[in-house]
Amino acid sequence: MADDQYDYDLFTIGAGSGGVRASRVAAAHGARVAIAEEHRVGGTCVIRGCVPKKMLVYGAHFAEDLEDCKRFGWEVEGKRFDWRTLRDNVLDDVDRLNAAYTDTLESHDVTIFHERAELTGAHEITLAGGRTVTARTILIATGARPRMPVCEGVEHAISSNEAFHLDELPKKIIIAGGGYIANEFAGIFNEFGCEVHIVNRGSTLLRHYDEGVRDRLLQISIMKGIQFRFNTTFEYIKPCDEGGYFVKLSDCEEERADCVMFAVGRIPNTEGLGLDRAGVELGANGEVMVDRFSKTNVDHIYAVGDVTDRVQLTPVAIREGQAFADTVFGNGDPVAVDHACVPSAVFSHPPIAAVGMTEGEAKNTLGSVKVYQSDFRPMKNVLAGRDERSLMKMICDGENDRIVGIHMIAPDAPEMMQAAAIAVKAGLTKADFDATVAIHPTMAEELVLMR
Repeated sequence: MADDQYDYDLFTIGAGSGGVRASRVAAAHGARVAIAEEHRVGGTCVIRGCVPKKMLVYGAHFAEDLEDCKRFGWEVEGKRFDWRTLRDNVLDDVDRLNAAYTDTLESHDVTIFHERAELTGAHEITLAGGRTVTARTILIATGARPRMPVCEGVEHAISSNEAFHLDELPKKIIIAGGGYIANEFAGIFNEFGCEVHIVNRGSTLLRHYDEGVRDRLLQISIMKGIQFRFNTTFEYIKPCDEGGYFVKLSDCEEERADCVMFAVGRIPNTEGLGLDRAGVELGANGEVMVDRFSKTNVDHIYAVGDVTDRVQLTPVAIREGQAFADTVFGNGDPVAVDHACVPSAVFSHPPIAAVGMTEGEAKNTLGSVKVYQSDFRPMKNVLAGRDERSLMKMICDGENDRIVGIHMIAPDAPEMMQAAAIAVKAGLTKADFDATVAIHPTMAEELVLMR
């Protein structure tokens, strides 16, 4: 496989989930591989995204568990939460994962350059230190970053990146956004005892999720004390002499907050990579345009993960990286990732999980649909005295009973959804679920009992 015309068979720019998987698999196929990363190996998910955030979610859950345990006969005296202990333990585990990802690459003989890389010619990459190398194939896997809006004083706000490094918890935090990041951090900070306000310029939370499920999250979040403001925008953020910031929204008077966080989308990291010089086509949001095999309009340049803005989820990036490596460096047939029917989750309080079409999408696409639903209070909530109901919905094609979507908001919904997503992807019917014996007593049994 080695081509002596080039220094490497593959040079990957970006050591996130997609880039690491692609590089490791390509090396396992016998390719000479190098990867450049200007930050830390592991990317957004491992370093400043889903992994440390899920650890904060676990920490936040103890707030309710410690309250609920009284009804189960437990007394916990002198309970106290220390943010810095959790923060530091989470960051320590991030260090561990960074080392593990680095070890994975090194054990596969992938050369790692801990510096920025840029395309400077055909098959040519120049590193920040001045070294120039060549590669037969180049992979762009630089991910995406939080979008910060145009607003007076926006430099005083944080993004999700900085949320993991706060020295102390804010007494009051205003979070801008209506997507999964905004709702997840709202739940986290609320459980830690902060006063939380979500500000959304639109009228809908989580607009890509089923209406019934997202409305249920809104109801529960309000019941938990999170405050919401819709159809409003930021006019300015100004430092306050006593600490914190004065915040002016378009529909109300100036108020004070200790922290302002923007979670209003993510931008593909394509600036300064030399892609324009290489002739790589970009989309309207700056994303790298690729075909179903992750190839750009330049034959030797590919891209995977969030930088392509197809489906910005870590497991999707990993699958794209695997498929790319198998296609370009393997000996089998080309492999394309199917981006349809991808399951997802929102680690809110309680969490949401979904796969396939929403009820609205199914009606618009199929016309005739059947909707099955289970609206219940989980057993643990009943004994704990917690008035919090779960909701599960199953969307079926009215013509053939095939399940085209499942949506739920419930404790452990993401854990249940992983198995359910297999059934939806496989094209099973409502009758297949009905014929399956329930596991009782569980929340998951509702999936096979819905009428």
